[in-house]
Amino acid sequence: MTAGSAVFVGRARTLAQVYRRFGEVDAADTSPLYERVAVALSESDEALRAIEAAPARKRHPTVILAALHDLALSGRAPALAAAFAAADGDAAAAAAIDTLLRMTDSVVALAVRRKMRANETGRCAVLYPAIAEAARRVGANSVGLIDVDCSAGLNLNVDRVGITYGNGQSLGDPSSPVQLSASIVGDRPVPTRAMPEVVARVGVDLDPVDVTDADEARWLRACLWPDQPERTARLEAEMALAATGPPLLLHGDAVEVMPDAVARVPPDALPVVTTTWALSRFPLENRLRFLHRLDEAAAGRPVAWVSAEGVGVAPTIPTLGDRRASGHSIIGLAVFDGSALHAEAIGRCWSQGRLLAWLADS
Repeated sequence: MTAGSAVFVGRARTLAQVYRRFGEVDAADTSPLYERVAVALSESDEALRAIEAAPARKRHPTVILAALHDLALSGRAPALAAAFAAADGDAAAAAAIDTLLRMTDSVVALAVRRKMRANETGRCAVLYPAIAEAARRVGANSVGLIDVDCSAGLNLNVDRVGITYGNGQSLGDPSSPVQLSASIVGDRPVPTRAMPEVVARVGVDLDPVDVTDADEARWLRACLWPDQPERTARLEAEMALAATGPPLLLHGDAVEVMPDAVARVPPDALPVVTTTWALSRFPLENRLRFLHRLDEAAAGRPVAWVSAEGVGVAPTIPTLGDRRASGHSIIGLAVFDGSALHAEAIGRCWSQGRLLAWLADS
């Protein structure tokens, strides 16, 4: 065996382990289809070699599977599309390998050009009561929403969805085509205060997604796993709702774009900046600069920041004594008003908003 062959064999073994673990652990309980496909890819030396054509950071199963799914949705891989539609694991595994080998360049190009998207408005179950609480504390009759790392901007429709909590409480629009549910942890209910009128919706992202663009909308679908029809149906409803009133999308780094974003909110409305699992992508220095930007924006008007971030990720938000990497997130509310900053942990949440424990007095 040559030195080059030995290096490939070593990398392929590691990559095979990643794909097998993804199939047998990550996908096992939620997607039998992707479980079978991922394990099959892990057992194919040819498939692993094709995946190796992508940059290292783009070889993860979620990225490669999304690229394959995109080709199926676009009609360029009909056998794979048929296997996905039938939820036939064996056929999907064979078609995925065949597609990957025949269309390696296309798969790699999609993986390189696109980034994975997590667009579910399940986060709205956390955001709605927190935004309403921010408005109450400031005495605001209207708000302008600014979502950081917004992707397709679906969180910006938080006031236009219906939310039902496990204890029987409900918020939002009961007639909305998008209906969400979340469980309550503990005995304290969420406040049922209605969110005031939303007069501006601004998304900030390095690469925002326009849901009215067919290619970009297809990629959002491709990021979902094909044998999860409920999630697919919800995404379709979310995108249709967003398309009826697309937000203003600002391209750029949140730290740099924030002054412009706040300026887009009418002066008589409260700017509410939201971050949901976005700040962990920022180094600490940039998180502190982000905080400074919010403070600067509040020189002439109050500004609120609602966050759902891992323990210790959001600067100034108390950690309640919780340990980092504890498996849950802290729901934070910070109000900047002139030289004053009031920051509080108002709740905890799990599973990106599917479980919520409210803590704040209201």
